[in-house]
Amino acid sequence: MQSNVATAAPAGTKGILLVLTAAILWGVSGTVAQFLFQKQGFTPEWLVVIRLLASGLILLIYASVGTKEKIWIIWKESGDRKQLIPFALFGMLAVQYTYFAAIDHGNAATATILQYLAPVLITVYLSLRSRALPTSIEAFAIGIALLGTFLLVTGGSLKTLSISGAAVFWGISSAFALAYYTLQPGNLLAKWGSILTVGWGMMIGGIGFSFIHPPWNFSGDWSFTSVLAVVFVVVFGTLIAFYCYLESLKYISPSETSLLASAEPLSAAILAVLWLNVPFGIAEWIGTICIIGTISILSVRKRP
Repeated sequence: MQSNVATAAPAGTKGILLVLTAAILWGVSGTVAQFLFQKQGFTPEWLVVIRLLASGLILLIYASVGTKEKIWIIWKESGDRKQLIPFALFGMLAVQYTYFAAIDHGNAATATILQYLAPVLITVYLSLRSRALPTSIEAFAIGIALLGTFLLVTGGSLKTLSISGAAVFWGISSAFALAYYTLQPGNLLAKWGSILTVGWGMMIGGIGFSFIHPPWNFSGDWSFTSVLAVVFVVVFGTLIAFYCYLESLKYISPSETSLLASAEPLSAAILAVLWLNVPFGIAEWIGTICIIGTISILSVRKRP
C-alpha cells in the first residue's frame, strides 16, 4: 500500500508540472506574438500561416515515424474527411487567427482571458442541446464570467472601453472558435488520436489560409530577436506546449488538467504587464480573477 502511494505522488506531481509548463508556454507565446505585431511590424496573417504549416508538418512527421502510410489512413473514410476539414478550417484555423487578431488589436492579456470564456460557451451549448437548464453552480459560473468580461473590457466604467472594439470582437470570436475546436473533433480524437488529428488540422488550415495569405507575403523587421520570437511561438508555444499538455493526461485527470491550464491567461497577463507595459488596473485584475474562477468552477463540477 505504501509503495503504491509513493509511486502515485511523483506521477501526480509530474502531471501537474507538465500541464503548468504547457499553460505558461501558451501564455508566454501570446505575449511574444504581441511583441512581433506591435514592436517588429509582423502581421497576424503571416504568423498564423507559418505556425500552422510548420507545426502541422512536424507533428505529421512525428506521427509517421516507423509507419509510412499511417498518417494517410485518416483520409480513407468519407465520414472522417467530412469531420476533419471543418475542424481544420472552422476550428484550428479560426481559433489561431481570431486569437492573434485579438492580440494585434489589443494585447495578449485580454485576448487570452477573453478566449477562456470558451468553457462558458460550451456549458451553455450543452445545456441547450440537452434541453436542460444549467445547474445552480454553472449558472453562478456564467454570471461570474459575464462580470469578469465586463470589468476586463470596460475597466469598470460604463462610459468607455478599456480596449478597442476590434479587440473585443476578435477576443469573443476566439472564445467561440475555441468552443467549436473543443467540441467538434471528439470522434476523430477518439479514433485517430490527438497528434494525427491536430497535425492534419494544422496542415489543412495552413494550406487553406495560404490561398488568402501566402507564407512568402511577409512584412516586418527581421532581427535576431524577431527570429527567436518566431521560433519560440512555433516550437515552444505550439509543439512543446502541446506535447506537455498531452503527456499530463497520463498522470492526472482531464478535469485537473483543465483547471491547471487556467495558468495560461494569468501568465499572459503578468508577462504583458511586466514586459510590454500593458496597462492593467484593479478592475482588469478582478475581471481576470473572475474568468479564471469560472474555469475552476466548471472544471471541478460534476455533470452527467
